[in-house]
Amino acid sequence: MKIGVLAVQGNVREHAAMLRRLGADVVEVRKPEQLDGLDGLVVPGGESTTFMRLMRLYGLDEALRSFAGPVLGTCAGMIVLDREHLGMIDLEVDRNAYGRQVASFEADLRLRGDDEPLRGVFIRAPRVREAGPDVEVLAEHEGEPVLLRQGRFLVASFHPELTEDTRVHELFLDAVREAISVRA
Repeated sequence: MKIGVLAVQGNVREHAAMLRRLGADVVEVRKPEQLDGLDGLVVPGGESTTFMRLMRLYGLDEALRSFAGPVLGTCAGMIVLDREHLGMIDLEVDRNAYGRQVASFEADLRLRGDDEPLRGVFIRAPRVREAGPDVEVLAEHEGEPVLLRQGRFLVASFHPELTEDTRVHELFLDAVREAISVRA
């Protein structure tokens, strides 16, 4: 599997390390043409306003809209994929909704279908204001959805790449494998 990590800003190295640990071939994506031939893409956490500005500058916003493979968006990645930005997932998301940097926290989350708690690292995390009817909630924190899936998109308001737990990336890679098998 050849997985891209959008490398204009954010937690690129951490996602790349996690994906390599799970056996993926990782490509850091800085230009639209680097999306060609990828089986999946990660849009990492960072600062969403900076992400959008840099993606527009390099033409990555339109290239991302054309990308047909599975996409994992974490924190700022969740924001840039929402209705108000790239419009790729049926969510409205509020930036920094859990507070500023000093209000960052970790919490155990219950991953749907799994009894083992999933550790979530929330750093200036976004909050889902509204989710469309086709969006599936996979994990919540205090009744708020924090891990969601819609078709080929998986988004998290936390940073799964900052823990040793690989389950979120495994869910993403499962979607990539499924997409590859459908193409074959």
